[in-house]
Amino acid sequence: MADLEKKAKEAFIDDHFELAVDLYTQAIALNPANPDLFADRAQANIKLNNFTEAVADASRAIALDASLAKAYLRKGIACMKLEEYQTAKAALEAGASLAPGESRFTNLIKECDECIAEETGGSKNHAADAPVNTVSIKDVEPEDTSSQAPMVIPSKPKYRHEFYQKPEEVVVSIFAKGLQASWISVDFGEQILSVRIEVPGEDGYHFQPRLFGKIIPDKCKYNILSTKVEFRLAKAEPGVHWASLEYNKETAVVQRIAVSSGMSNC
Repeated sequence: MADLEKKAKEAFIDDHFELAVDLYTQAIALNPANPDLFADRAQANIKLNNFTEAVADASRAIALDASLAKAYLRKGIACMKLEEYQTAKAALEAGASLAPGESRFTNLIKECDECIAEETGGSKNHAADAPVNTVSIKDVEPEDTSSQAPMVIPSKPKYRHEFYQKPEEVVVSIFAKGLQASWISVDFGEQILSVRIEVPGEDGYHFQPRLFGKIIPDKCKYNILSTKVEFRLAKAEPGVHWASLEYNKETAVVQRIAVSSGMSNC
């Protein structure tokens, strides 16, 4: 079991998150009473955006050891990703009581409070302003879908990406191993990050999001590592929290909050 756990940790460090989950699962089968295994599998599931599974793993770890602070942290992060802010806050507050010196708990609790306040305020405003319309079932005709085009399921991106942020910058990672500098072209615009990867003999990859906020192109940079390409985007407005990496109308309102630099390493 110890060998499996060691291999799982190594896989996680190497960004092999699916392998890490598989190895942790094998280790758990041999030792289902080990809370650290569940907490660490939760961390790998968060990296894979398997937030529901991460909550389940973290909750199991807490059930096995109610004093395991990292389990509360990972449950809180996963719940926030699922927009379950009340549950996230409860988990984070419990974890903070176990690790009072850990700033990530404080920062995430603050973010939860702001999200809860925004949700509460928004729902009250909508409830007060929205007109009440009564529609009879007989007034609603069934939609004719016979002429509609078939649903197209988008293909999975060639490379996975994620981001985290600090008050002054946003750090974006595109996970791809063994890339050479000559295969990559990057352009920083006022509100655009354009990345093109052309590996000989493979289909090209182009990533060009319209960013949530504006950046300072001259202060942006990138670094090619063994397992990923890391981009550091200098915020044009330091201290403004990006609710997402990409701009959309629903998240267009920005908030000035303190952002933990360690959130992505939870």
